[in-house]
Amino acid sequence: MKTKGFFITFEGPDGSGKTTIINMIFEQLKKDFPNKKILLTREPGSNDDKLCMDIRNLLLNKDIKIDYRCEALLFAADRAQHVGEFLKPNLEEGSIILCDRFIDSSIVYQGFARKLGPENVWKLSEFAIQGIMPNLTLMLMVTPEVSNQRINSRVNNSGEQNRIDKEKESFHKLVYDSLNYQIQNDKTGRIYEVDASFEIEKVFEISYKKVIDTIKNSI
Repeated sequence: MKTKGFFITFEGPDGSGKTTIINMIFEQLKKDFPNKKILLTREPGSNDDKLCMDIRNLLLNKDIKIDYRCEALLFAADRAQHVGEFLKPNLEEGSIILCDRFIDSSIVYQGFARKLGPENVWKLSEFAIQGIMPNLTLMLMVTPEVSNQRINSRVNNSGEQNRIDKEKESFHKLVYDSLNYQIQNDKTGRIYEVDASFEIEKVFEISYKKVIDTIKNSI
């Protein structure tokens, strides 16, 4: 679906640093495009939507056992609300939107890692997104070893652990392999791989250059 706006998603394994990078890019875009509406959001749990936040709290609660099909449906429900109430209207107004995770995460985590089938998960999200797809997806990649180190460090520092943090190393290895599969089999050219093992400033530099080049080529 063609809109006036520009939609960028950020994907990668847990511990890739994408949340830090997306915030850095958000702040820099506001400086470089002062006359443009720049918005930052995420999935699950679009910040300004109570329903999405309620779904996020369910999905990340480590004390709740969720059937994998139910999990996939909850992510799709969150996405439908997010698209209908936030993404679509703002893109139609011409905003630049940065989103921490979107459809690729569902295909990788539920489709491949949960073994529900990427085609099945795609069908759920296809209904939810109303034709809205990213103009650009930055795929920030680190190895499973680095991912696990960073997750453990975060949990140790914060004392907080969600359902994904609790998964076994084999799960995170499957996520990594599935993300690589997405990169290698992207036929649209929207996925751009970034080596996120560098220092954060270098990752930002590489990522921001791609964002700026893609936006300028689209305006």
